[in-house]
Amino acid sequence: MSFTWISSYWPLLLTGAWQTVALLVISVVFGFIIAIGLAFAQVSRSRLTRLLARGYCTFFRGTPLLIQLWLLYYGVGSLLPMVPGIRQSLFWPILREGFFFAAVSFTLNYAAYEAEVLRGALLAVPKGELEAGRAFGLSPWKLTRRIWLPRAIRIALPTIAGEIVMQLKATPLAFTVTVMDLYAVANKVRQDTLLVYEPLLVVTLFYLVLTALIARVFRGLEAQVPVRR
Repeated sequence: MSFTWISSYWPLLLTGAWQTVALLVISVVFGFIIAIGLAFAQVSRSRLTRLLARGYCTFFRGTPLLIQLWLLYYGVGSLLPMVPGIRQSLFWPILREGFFFAAVSFTLNYAAYEAEVLRGALLAVPKGELEAGRAFGLSPWKLTRRIWLPRAIRIALPTIAGEIVMQLKATPLAFTVTVMDLYAVANKVRQDTLLVYEPLLVVTLFYLVLTALIARVFRGLEAQVPVRR
């Protein structure tokens, strides 16, 4: 095996690693925010709200992420240039890039999975804690912000960590819409040097290190905030 190619491709490898991490962070942060709304929608008293939220989650969890990504990139992406004035807008440099569609697709998909996790966690919060909050005179908003949601997140921490790792492992799909992530860089190295295993081993090591880092962070969070059953 030869890894001498790294000296020539290390700037591209760093760029690819950055693209991978950026996709992960963007999709997890914004997806989690959307998931909170979807989770509360699924446990709301409104039948219509519950149906809409469940329909969203069913669609994104029931269809392959690759198809969702292609529908956005090749479908919506091909229609955007037809919108009057879009090419002259400040947003066009972002909207024309595959990274934008990958980030949106990953975010929507992650939100659906995380919403189901949070829905279960919200229902798992002991009712006695919520009743105690109401007895203290907390408004529904304060009760949700101070007791219900924080408690649900604590319960869901181990599952959230697993979902983030799964999201990390989905990022190579961005390569199919021209995003130069780490896997795309490995593919370029393979095409240029005819080396197959070495670039893939570098990518594998990167994902293993990042997965171990995520696991360590969440183990620390769980140790600081023990979950009481």
